Amino acid sequence: MPEQKKPEPDVMTAMNERLIKIADQMEKTQIADYVMLLNRPRKIIFTNLYAGIARGVGIAIGFTVFAATILYVLRMLGALNLPIIGDFIADIVKIVQVQLEGRAF
Repeated sequence: MPEQKKPEPDVMTAMNERLIKIADQMEKTQIADYVMLLNRPRKIIFTNLYAGIARGVGIAIGFTVFAATILYVLRMLGALNLPIIGDFIADIVKIVQVQLEGRAF
């Protein structure tokens, strides 16, 4: 067998620094946490379930605020008595109010 040369100290230092940098990058990406999560499918299911519920509640609240704002603006525009637009907006507001009261129009 041929004799192997020992690496020079500066090459070893560079390799050591590179390995430390790679280890730090792996720690930042949290690969160990990801692998642990993959080994526990129930945790994934519950995490996704909670995320879906939170997303659904957020969408519902956001849509409610958005619809209330639009309805408020339409009422303000209806109060301006614009000829064509005012009648159209008034009809929309009446339809929404009837729907909110729960009766058919």
